[in-house]
Amino acid sequence: MLTTVQQDHLTVKSDLKLLNHVQQWFEKFSLQYLAEFGWSESQLYRLNLALAEGFTNAVRHAHRALPPETDIEIELSLWIDRLEIRIWDHGKPFNPDAIVEPEPGTLQVGGYGWFLLRRLADHVVYERAADSRNCLLIVKYCLEGQY
Repeated sequence: MLTTVQQDHLTVKSDLKLLNHVQQWFEKFSLQYLAEFGWSESQLYRLNLALAEGFTNAVRHAHRALPPETDIEIELSLWIDRLEIRIWDHGKPFNPDAIVEPEPGTLQVGGYGWFLLRRLADHVVYERAADSRNCLLIVKYCLEGQY
């Protein structure tokens, strides 16, 4: 059975001003651990963008009606073959299957985030946990096309 190589955890308040802090934390982890396992700069960029999208969605949508002091927890789990990012929020659950993908070539405000996430990562899962939190799981495999 595979075991994790490295893990890290960050808890931040529900504030878009903290996005830069979240991304710097991820970049530090990436430089320290991912580069030594052969992750490309392009993969790290895509993961950082996916993390940013997941975090901003939690702040803007899940926590829209909650106080800014509400925590968002982020977990990184590096395995030999993949990186898993988990973003935990306290908002109301939503059904990602109910989101209609925007038509190519059309312009609209919002609605692109979920589809961007699915294109940046190899596997994306959104679930409601037993403790009434939502978990967005973003998985990227080290070798392209490994999933």
